[in-house]
Amino acid sequence: MTNTQNSSHKPVHIIGGGLAGSEAAWQIATRDIPVILHEMRPVTPTDAHKTDGLAELVCSNSFRSDDSQNNAVGVLHAEMRMANSLIMRCADANQVPAGGALAVDREGFSQNVTEELEKHPLITIEREEVGTLPDSDWDKTIIATGPLTAANLAEAIQAETDCDALAFFDAIAPIIHTDTIDMDICWYQSRYDKIGPGGTGKDYINCPMNEEQYNEFIDALIAGDSTDFKEWEGTPYFDGCLPIEVMAERGRETLRHGPMKPMGLTNAHNPDVKPYAVVQLRQDNALGTLYNMVGFQTKLRYGAQTDILRKIPGLENAEFARLGGLHRNTYLNSPQLLDNTLQLKSKKGLRFAGQITGCEGYVESAAMGLLTGRYCAAERLGVELDMPPATTAFGALSNHITGGHIVTDHEPKKRSFQPMNVNLGLFPPLADEDYPAPPDGKKWRRKEKRIAKKQGLCARALRDCKTWLDASKI
Repeated sequence: MTNTQNSSHKPVHIIGGGLAGSEAAWQIATRDIPVILHEMRPVTPTDAHKTDGLAELVCSNSFRSDDSQNNAVGVLHAEMRMANSLIMRCADANQVPAGGALAVDREGFSQNVTEELEKHPLITIEREEVGTLPDSDWDKTIIATGPLTAANLAEAIQAETDCDALAFFDAIAPIIHTDTIDMDICWYQSRYDKIGPGGTGKDYINCPMNEEQYNEFIDALIAGDSTDFKEWEGTPYFDGCLPIEVMAERGRETLRHGPMKPMGLTNAHNPDVKPYAVVQLRQDNALGTLYNMVGFQTKLRYGAQTDILRKIPGLENAEFARLGGLHRNTYLNSPQLLDNTLQLKSKKGLRFAGQITGCEGYVESAAMGLLTGRYCAAERLGVELDMPPATTAFGALSNHITGGHIVTDHEPKKRSFQPMNVNLGLFPPLADEDYPAPPDGKKWRRKEKRIAKKQGLCARALRDCKTWLDASKI
């Protein structure tokens, strides 16, 4: 039964208890509007989730860079904190060291989010699968089912939109028991000794490789036994989360210039010899008993995974708490289907949030939940809510989702819209007055100007976001 304590408003329904759905529920309920949050787990499990917790992190435990002065995702972190984000508050409370990144204890984080939503007097959590689009009784609904939307609901969405969902493969990385890592070979160090939030400059475990070891590892990856795509054949990968064996197939040096790059690292056991390649492991839980393999998403079969990964120096006797895997993600052709408030153009009152809209990443998904929650709350309260400025991370990402694709005159039906993380390339160019002033009145040099541009974009975003939030009537 819905809890409408202290509220005369009709509830908003949210389908999906991931990061986006959880954030949307929080934003609505904290404005005295009741929410019914529908989560199908554990009644209906998925191929990727392991628990029935809300906001479970199924891939990495990293929210990526927390640098709000030079990095777009760091700006998005800061904007969400300004907007009273539950996801960011729980992430900060469950932080584990990760250099310049914000990483979390995944179990503690999910438990924290679940507890906060369960105890809110205006949030009711229904454990059930919703297999159809809502009828008129659910006049305000947010679908935040993520990339693993259940088949029945996905078919209902496709029938309503008369448009095939786009799809891509996403992969997850293995997690290792810390006490099985050989620290006589490996060492603790963040790249360039960078001290991030809660960190010490020694936040990663590094496994070194010489050239011969690296080449043997690449040969093993290319020859490894991978999972069969079966009916998924032809579905592309998301380039931001390629399996390591796919990267290896694209060129022998690809991994060494990607997740295995040795730059900024000095082997504590042999400082005079620079590693040819390095595998980094990042703390995965608050106890420090688990570490995940950074950038090591894989679709290798389990037997091949353990054999190949134990070729990495220091991991010869590694025991795995979780092996890597592959799952298919689906997302809407949002620029065609959604308006600028993420509402389905063909069905008023029905919004989408999170990865199903075509954003990629934990923080981006939660941010879209935050915005849809505010849009729904404003409508329920009869308050006009302006869109976030395009100069903010909120606005830049929203604009990409609802209109940031290119359709040529020669191919008007071509869909070029692809999932994307927030990045400074989505922000409008800086005006001259928004560039930081160079020191001593001199002109910026080329590299310095690039840094100044990043800092100017970030500073403008935070300033404009604060102005937008301060002017909000909800």
